[in-house]
Amino acid sequence: MNEVDDSPARVTFLFDVDNTLVDNDRVAADLQRPLASEIGAEGAQEYWRIFEQLRTELGYADYLGALQRYRAKHPRVPHLLCVSDFFINYPFAERLFPDAIKVIEYVQQWGPAVILSDGDVVFQPLKISRSGLTNAVAGRVLIYVHKEQELDDVEQRYPAEHYVLVDDKLRILAAVKKLWRSRVTTIHYFRQARSLRYRSENAGQLSGSGHQHRTYR
Repeated sequence: MNEVDDSPARVTFLFDVDNTLVDNDRVAADLQRPLASEIGAEGAQEYWRIFEQLRTELGYADYLGALQRYRAKHPRVPHLLCVSDFFINYPFAERLFPDAIKVIEYVQQWGPAVILSDGDVVFQPLKISRSGLTNAVAGRVLIYVHKEQELDDVEQRYPAEHYVLVDDKLRILAAVKKLWRSRVTTIHYFRQARSLRYRSENAGQLSGSGHQHRTYR
């Protein structure tokens, strides 16, 4: 899935997944229904508390990990199997943002596209594969616990003269910009009025003025 490429590309595009290519907020909203149905409103609230605690600990969303912790506290709740089934069979391809695959295909006329994500070792690869993103990037998928701390590994696996990073988290963009400096162009993804908007910066001032906006509808 992530074989090392020894020949440097002129430019390599690095795409985040959750809330950049896949509408993870919609996935979470869909999960609320089976949670409330199978373990009740109070159980669902407890699950989300565990989920947020785990996200603070790990630095990424771990839905299955939160389910495991809930199960450890409530070992006699049989309906958790239905919630697990929801995760395993979820139609992630239906939660891709409009034109996400087209954007990936379009940029590859200049250089390879790579998925650069944080996440667990089970659910995140499943999400990326089921959504069609693995095929879209020809298997070039990297999943770390803290991707901003693994840039040397990214460089080794996909060497390039310049990188373009697309992510919805300003914290990640700032951390990568601090390390790679002029070697990276960071693009902040955000949604507004049901549009896909990207803000590009090269000066490291993510919230500054004068940035070009590109809107995909």
